[in-house]
Amino acid sequence: MTPVLPAGCVIALIGAESTGKTELARALATRLQQRGVTTTLVAEYLREWCEREGRTPRPHEQAAIADEQTRRIADAAAQGVVVADTTALMTAVYSDLLFDDHSLYASALAAQRGYALTLLTALDLPWVADGLQRDGPHVREPVDARVRAALAGAGLGYAVVHGSGEERLANAWNAINSIASSEDAAGAAARSGTGGGWRWPCDKCSDPACEHRLFSDLLARRP
Repeated sequence: MTPVLPAGCVIALIGAESTGKTELARALATRLQQRGVTTTLVAEYLREWCEREGRTPRPHEQAAIADEQTRRIADAAAQGVVVADTTALMTAVYSDLLFDDHSLYASALAAQRGYALTLLTALDLPWVADGLQRDGPHVREPVDARVRAALAGAGLGYAVVHGSGEERLANAWNAINSIASSEDAAGAAARSGTGGGWRWPCDKCSDPACEHRLFSDLLARRP
């Protein structure tokens, strides 16, 4: 099934480090493109920044990185559907965790509110070192908790994506088809513009068994 998505629709992937965001974002963008959907993959600007500078950002550099990520997503959305490999919300979360700086949440959540679907990658993949950006497996749970708390506090829905390889891709694809079939393109665009956000049935749940069941139940209900 090919989802019918309006131009400007942003599918945003967020989650703790080493949870498969980049691989999943690439796979989703490729599948959408193969199905004839004009799609742009927006990569993680922080990775580019770290590779260019040869270090991780200092506290005063975080805001510019978050703003650039948001700008790139917005520019790509003017061309069609966007799959974003992270958003400014993750910069806000790491600023909170590492520097006790909460100042980036407001703008990050304002941007997140305009995205049609937020996919949160679960912690069920093994942690793998990856150059400068990754701090270690011990930070994944605190990051995940802060992401969920920020989304819940802002009243923003999200879908948690579990599994590895094709299973993870299938679960994410299932969530995309769910928002695409819930209403027509005009309704989806209006919804994302007003910030109402698509609601996963249990967006505050942190029980992996429950989240797995949601995907299973949704698959069972599909024609």
